[in-house]
Amino acid sequence: MFEIGPYQIENPVVLAPMAGVTDQPFRLLCRRLGAGLVVSEMVTSDQRLWKTRKSQLRLNHQGESEPRSVQIAGSDPQMMAQAAQESVRLGAQIVDINMGCPAKKVCNKAAGSALLRDEPLVRDILQSVVNAVNVPVTVKIRTGWSPEHRNGVTIARIAEDSGIRAIAVHGRTRACAYKGEVEYDTIANIKQAVSLPVIANGDINSPADARSVLDYTGADGVMIGRGAHGRPWIFREINHYLSTGTSLGTIDTQEFQSILLEHLNSIHAFYGEYLGVRIARKHVAWYTNPQPGGSAFRRDFVRLDSAQAQCESVLQFCEHLINNEEIAA
Repeated sequence: MFEIGPYQIENPVVLAPMAGVTDQPFRLLCRRLGAGLVVSEMVTSDQRLWKTRKSQLRLNHQGESEPRSVQIAGSDPQMMAQAAQESVRLGAQIVDINMGCPAKKVCNKAAGSALLRDEPLVRDILQSVVNAVNVPVTVKIRTGWSPEHRNGVTIARIAEDSGIRAIAVHGRTRACAYKGEVEYDTIANIKQAVSLPVIANGDINSPADARSVLDYTGADGVMIGRGAHGRPWIFREINHYLSTGTSLGTIDTQEFQSILLEHLNSIHAFYGEYLGVRIARKHVAWYTNPQPGGSAFRRDFVRLDSAQAQCESVLQFCEHLINNEEIAA
């Protein structure tokens, strides 16, 4: 449990912001299954682009419980401040600043983790956003720009001095992207250097991972990204393990079916049939990948082009699992 401004985060397990993944249907599902906080997909600070359907969907937080955390990305302090103000007007209760994304299309615009190269600009952005809104502002960073330029501790101190209320740290540099071992030592150093809540992120894929990272780094919480792909129940598994020291056990196939169909139907409803069917393909692949017969199932599933056909296919696949039947290759 930790606090971000006036908000008490009961479960110390946070869903990471992931473009193209942590949309409203997935956030609602992860929150229901135990995530203490969910953070939206990043939205550009350039409000001229907010009228696109993509941005409109990312700005939709209808039905989400408090606190609603919205991530913004950009490199101009004034534009970031204005984007934060508009996000609050649209319902954000926490504004999160993206200084952690390693993607080229983000870093080429000097945003995301590219900002870590320019510490004065980091300070200007953080102070501008904090001064522009009356809600808590958080930031997600990496341990530095490259292995030769690890300045995560310095950035964290700048964040604390600027009035940031919590900091999430992915334990790799921008240059490392998602390769190599996570620097839990650096996260521990950051936790030692500041008094604000620190949330550790990177390669946390099980309840035992979460316990180990919390113990090693002293962090206040953990942030789950790719570990939640096709496995939104990981949040309750971690919560149970952290509170009892025992495993909750494997999800049974009846509940697997229920959650998968719930997610699939919510995607279709949120995006509409044409876009929903296409977005659902990657999520269903993540769910079914570790299941017996998953590979054969996906080869046919990706060819389906209607919501009804996708639901019927998933239902049939799950019934095979429940009845312990093989999937025809």
